[in-house]
Formats: sequence, structure tokens, C-alpha cells
Amino acid sequence: MVALLLFLLTTLVINASALSTCPDCGDSAVPYPLSTNDDCGDSRYRVYCNNGNLEFLSATSSYYKILRIDPSVNKLVISPPLILKDTCYSSDLSGGGFLLDESLPFNISKHNTVMLFNCSANILQSPLNCSSNSICRQFEKEVEEGRGCMGTLCCHYLKDSSMNSHKIRVRVGSCTAYTSLVDFKPDDPLDSWNYGIELQWMPPN
Repeated sequence: MVALLLFLLTTLVINASALSTCPDCGDSAVPYPLSTNDDCGDSRYRVYCNNGNLEFLSATSSYYKILRIDPSVNKLVISPPLILKDTCYSSDLSGGGFLLDESLPFNISKHNTVMLFNCSANILQSPLNCSSNSICRQFEKEVEEGRGCMGTLCCHYLKDSSMNSHKIRVRVGSCTAYTSLVDFKPDDPLDSWNYGIELQWMPPN
């Protein structure tokens, strides 16, 4: 009987530890199931605390700063990569853009409007908005980061359910730079644009 009680108590302690919330990272809370180390959260939902900044690691080993987390809807928003100064290359171009490990419980949500820059003419065969009215033209003209892309072919699109939810692809010979807006509406003024890539996660079983 004593052995059974000890077993049950040990099981409860292990389960409580497995379900524990990780400590804050700088000023950022780390809600369950997100995990910054093996002793808290759920290891499948790994994020990283680097010098007080909470970051997300892509499948190509690029780190992206986590801007905000909403555990009530299983979502987080990461910062899009920089477009390198005086170029039209995203900082994650060498890794092919933003890619998620499809074995992990994260995917790119349908609330992201992606702008692509410095694209080849082949992209005109896709159902993207590459017209003179595309919001990418406004970004190039009015945002300093986009000025290196002036004069290139650019397009934008809503990342909807018909598209791959684990990547935003850029590469030489296609498009070499991108950025993303969360919950963009066509009449939103530029100074209200909400830059980020929204990810959602499947809740733990």
C-alpha cells in the first residue's frame, strides 16, 4: 500500500513538473505549453530566451524575435526578417526564407498578408497582386527599409488556406525579399500597419 502511494505521489509530481509554466524571459511571460528549457512547458513547443529576448527558431536555424503571445487563441507573432540595407535581400534569404518544421505543432496562420520584392517575371503567372496598386509599392516608396527594392517587380498576397502553411519562400531567381503584415485591411493607413508573421499552434493532447 505504501509503495502504491509513493508511486502515485511520484507520478503526480512528475506530471505537475511537466505541466509547469516556464519563468519569464526578460519582460516577456512564457505561457504553457511554450517551453524555454527541458524542465518546464512542453518540449514540442520550444522557444528560446536569448539575453532577455524571447525568440522562435525556424527549420533553417534562423532566430526571429517573438513580439507578442496570445495563449487564449494559441497564437504568437514573430518579427519578419530585415531587408538588408541598400539591397533587396531578406536577412533569411540564404535559408530560403521562413520555414517551419512540419513535425512540430506550429503553422503560419491565415491572417498574414505577405509582400514579396525583387521577383522574377515568372511570378506573374501566379494569382498574386503584382499590379501598380499593390501595397508593396507603398512600402517601397514610403518605408526606408523598402527603398532598396524600388523599381523591382513586387507583389502581395493573403496567406490563405490554399497555400502551404509552413513556409514563406524566397530565393535568388524568384523573389529575394519579403515582409508580412498581420490582420491587414485594404483601407489601413501605412502608419497603422502591423508588421509580423502570426503563427498558431495546436494545443497539446
